Amino acid sequence: MSRWRSGIPTTRHGGDAPYVNDRASRSSLLEARPGGSATRLAGRLTRRRPLVAFILTTLLGYVVLAGLAIGLGFLLVDVLLPVHAIGHSDEAVNVWLAGERTPALGDASSVGSSIGDIPFIPGLVVVVALVAAVRRRWRAGGLIVGAILVEVASYRVTSLIVHRHRPQVPRLDHLPVDQSYPSGHVAAAAVVYVGLALLIAPHLRSLALRIAVWTLAVALPLVVAAARMYRGMHHPIDVAAGALVGVASLAIAAFAARVAGDVARRRCEGAST
Repeated sequence: MSRWRSGIPTTRHGGDAPYVNDRASRSSLLEARPGGSATRLAGRLTRRRPLVAFILTTLLGYVVLAGLAIGLGFLLVDVLLPVHAIGHSDEAVNVWLAGERTPALGDASSVGSSIGDIPFIPGLVVVVALVAAVRRRWRAGGLIVGAILVEVASYRVTSLIVHRHRPQVPRLDHLPVDQSYPSGHVAAAAVVYVGLALLIAPHLRSLALRIAVWTLAVALPLVVAAARMYRGMHHPIDVAAGALVGVASLAIAAFAARVAGDVARRRCEGAST
């Protein structure tokens, strides 16, 4: 049996109802459009549980993103960087930043780098996951958790396959991995801070607050990018690639959440007939 309350279906079909009743996710970001690609894919996955549909869609997106990131990396290393103007300009930014170093800026860059690393990123992901679980906002939690998993996996496989050395300047961080492309710090910062803005801003009535949230969401990844370049860990192209990976990871997780929500809706409607 199924009944409707304020346009939201509830059902006794236990495993699927939470995805349909996820009120915090009732926005264009996580709702599948009728006739859209998420709806069409959901039609093929109707026999799957929503969580399984979410995982399968996320894995497919990860494979596509990792392939694109690796392909772009090979294009960068083998085709673009050998062009003197491109390679020299990319390295020149790090050389200039290294020449402007001061103790105060060094301390500031350490803080800026840390907001894209442990403990900030994992801590925020855990907090979002716990809050989403307590409030039963499954798709909202899936957006952040799914996106960070896609980002981490894409970054790892790309950095293992595409070999680009870090800038030829003294480095302020000491890491065992000497792979510059892409920036995992920037990618993670884009996922978490932009993802939080996507979840929070639609629920704010004040335009000033929405602007403040989005300003912070964009500014923090930029701060991380500047800090990573200042500390000699990444070139400008690497941080730009990291930002793209982060945004793409969010898009994949949002698409997967739409598919899972539409699968749940279909299954609940089927159970009521």
